[in-house]
Amino acid sequence: MDQQYDFGRPMGHERRSKEHDVTMRNRKTLDITGVKQVESFDNEEFLLETEMGFLSIRGRNLHMKNLNVEEGLVSIEGKIFDMVYLEQGQGEKSKGFFGKLFK
Repeated sequence: MDQQYDFGRPMGHERRSKEHDVTMRNRKTLDITGVKQVESFDNEEFLLETEMGFLSIRGRNLHMKNLNVEEGLVSIEGKIFDMVYLEQGQGEKSKGFFGKLFK
């Protein structure tokens, strides 16, 4: 018996790797791996939970081109202004940012 069962996962589903990559092309397209979930998004900002923490992406005319939750893949198109990883231990800065996000 060569196959190893991963307890807690449905049969036939492989374990998602802990890798996280971000690939940007011409400030217009982002391909992101290692996404755990999409917290919120609109045409100016995306907030993603990744294997490496929360990632905020801001820009103009942003839209989700592709979403594959099973594999943790997200593709975003639009004019990208900035990307920031948010640390949970930042205290006031983190609270202020999330307060602004969820007004």
